[in-house]
Order: sequence, then C-alpha cells, then structure tokens
Amino acid sequence: MDYKVKLTDEQRAILEGSKGETLAKVMESLVRYGELFGATEMVPISSKYNHLVTSFGLKALGPVYDLMDKLLEAGAPSGQKFTVDPKPLDKNVPSNIAQDVVFKLFMYSRQKDYEKQLAELGLLSDNAFTCTCYMDEVGNKPGFGEVLSWSESSAVVYANSVLGARCNRNSGIIDLMGSVIGYVPKFGLLTDEGRKADWIIEIKTTKKPEAQLLGSAIGMKVMEDVPYVKGLDKWLGTELDDEACTYLKDFGAATASNGAVGLYHIDKLTPEAAKYGESLIKEDAKVYVVDDAELERVYREYPVIWKNRDAEPKLCFMGCPHMSLQQLKDWTEKVEEGLAKSGASKVSVPTVFTAAPDVLEAFGKTEYADRLKATGVITSYICPLMYMNNPLSEKMPVITSSNKLRTYTSARFYTDDEIAEQITRNRKGGKQK
Repeated sequence: MDYKVKLTDEQRAILEGSKGETLAKVMESLVRYGELFGATEMVPISSKYNHLVTSFGLKALGPVYDLMDKLLEAGAPSGQKFTVDPKPLDKNVPSNIAQDVVFKLFMYSRQKDYEKQLAELGLLSDNAFTCTCYMDEVGNKPGFGEVLSWSESSAVVYANSVLGARCNRNSGIIDLMGSVIGYVPKFGLLTDEGRKADWIIEIKTTKKPEAQLLGSAIGMKVMEDVPYVKGLDKWLGTELDDEACTYLKDFGAATASNGAVGLYHIDKLTPEAAKYGESLIKEDAKVYVVDDAELERVYREYPVIWKNRDAEPKLCFMGCPHMSLQQLKDWTEKVEEGLAKSGASKVSVPTVFTAAPDVLEAFGKTEYADRLKATGVITSYICPLMYMNNPLSEKMPVITSSNKLRTYTSARFYTDDEIAEQITRNRKGGKQK
C-alpha cells in the first residue's frame, strides 16, 4: 500500500511485518495518523523518557487494556521508560461512602490491573504518576529540540514552550504507540513553520497578571494557534528561574485547556523567543491586547454552574497541574498569613494541595511540611479532575484557582488571593462572594 508519508526502508519493513503483526499495526496507526495532518515523514523520538496521559483504570476503557495486553504478549514494551498522569484515587482526600463506592466499583475498578500493565510496559518508577513530569524532582525533563511523543496537554505546552522541545498535541495511546515504535509523524509543532506565531499578544496590565487568568484569556482568543507574548518579561524577567517556570506552568495549562494551545513564545524569556526573537512572528499575525479591563471581563464571564451559587464551599483543590516545590512553600506561608489575619488555627474549607509524589517527598523533608499540616491542609498526589469526574463530586461546591479544573468540571474559579481568603476566613454566617 502506498502512503503519502515518506518512509525509510526500516520503517516500511516494520509496516510490512518485519517485527511482527502487532508492531506492524502500531506503525500503520501512526502513519495513518500522520496522513490526517499532512505529515511529510516519520522522525525518530529523541527524548530519554516518554509521558503518557492515560493513568486511570476506568472500567469503560476495555479496549485500552486489551491493546496493552497485545503489546506485552508480542514482547513490544515501550522503547522508553515513561511517566504517566496522576492517579485518580487517594484515601487521604475527603470523600463519603457513596463517593467511594462510585469511585471503586463504577469508575476506577480496573486501577490496580492497569497500573500492573503500565509497570510491565516501562513505567519509570512507582512514583512516576504526575502531570508535571518535567519537575526536577521527577526527572523527565526533555532538552531543547528533542522530539517527543507526549499527549498530556499541560505537559506538551510546557515542553514545547519553556523547554523548547518538539511535540504535537497527541491523543492518549498515540503517545504510547510512538514510544513503542520509536517514531512519530512530522507535522505541526515538529516543523519550523508550525512553530511560528499567528498572534502577537501585547500585555498592558498595571500589575503582574494572574497566570491562570492570563492563560485563559489568551487560550480562548487564539484557540489552537501559536501566540507570541510581549510585555510579560516586565513581570517575569528574562531568566527561566523557578518563579518564572512555575508561572508559565500554570499559564500554559490554562492556554491549553481554555483553548488548544500547544506552544507559546514569551518575548525575551522562552528559549526560542530568546534565540530568534520576532522572526518567529508570521507577517500576517493578528494582535490581541490584554489589559486590566480585559482580564476583568474574562473573569466575570466565567459561568458558575453550582445549583446554589451562594453555597458554602465543601472542598478546595489546588494543583491542576500539580504544584511545584516552591508553590507548596509559598502557599504554606500564604495560608499561615491568612489564618493569622482571621484569628483561626485551621483552614475553614477542606483543602487539598496536589503535587507529584517525588515533589511531595522533597517537601516532606523541609520545615514547611509540618507547618502546612498544622493548618489542616491535606497534600496528595491525586488528579483533581479525575476526582471531580465522579457524578457525586460534580454536585459538590468545589473551589479552585485552576482554570483547567474549572473548564473540565463544575469547580468554581477564584484567583489565588481569593482562594486564600476563602479557605482561611471565619465562615460563621458567611456567604459566597
């Protein structure tokens, strides 16, 4: 069969069965996937590790488990060790008996079996469950220009933008297939032209814009296009230090979930923008100006889908995507300050801070861990989105400062400062703002 995608002799041989029927089908799936998007060729994956998005043992994902078994039976594990998105369950996260029944019997009943399959296929470690695999503590941080086969949207946009790696917004299982076969189709964000900016974003705010809110505004405006952001270096500087990287983690996740952004450039800061400057901008690029009024407009237009918009919050989730070590430290201080101001000793809303297991382990070795625990805040490795997918959780009034969690669930968005006030204030007789 003739394909539009150019294949090397080795790739064609795999397609024709040189490594068995299973790998032939994997290669055919990737080639056909590439054809749909106008791929020119199949290129080797060059990163050390892969990252998979499918981490949850949903009962409905039977075909996924069957595919995993076929790969294992064919002796075709992943060509790379890999990390995977967060686990959906953690007994430390508040839930009632009814929620637990739904979680364990009707939703994630295949979790243990699936985790066993992941381990056999090449899971990096028992701790390798996080959407922020690129954290130093986790160790899956690709280098500039490396070709990836990832699919988790917040990780893809971070890898492309902050690290300068190259990866398309792939789907679940396609990420694994690329790793198994060692190649991905070349199109979109793997090409020089595909990484040029369609939009110029001019930041004209009077203060540092909230990362999640700015990312949301830009994502909804440009959708899947590539934005080149000017003026943000005023607030972030020109060095990718911990503060800047943490900001861009949350900013990027919002662009990717509120839109479909897979790559952004920050003038004078992100690697390609620092290296190539405005030559990355297309001649016909559109302009979007973001000022205080625009961010306020975007915020006020978020829907509140709680049955009772004045309900007292029953749960707060922070960390979607997972929090960094520095965020955990900063939020410890923020919570302590809020409690001191209100005269309380414990948070008034059950609050969960989520982070990668390795990050939580590192946090546990600092003085901040006991201080945060004393405030009543719970730390967890869970995926808040997977928790909220439970129909019983969906009915709860949950608050967050994650625009990704707001977009995909019934959780209500507040800015970081508003969250701090909500979880530490005296709630006797109080109502939602």
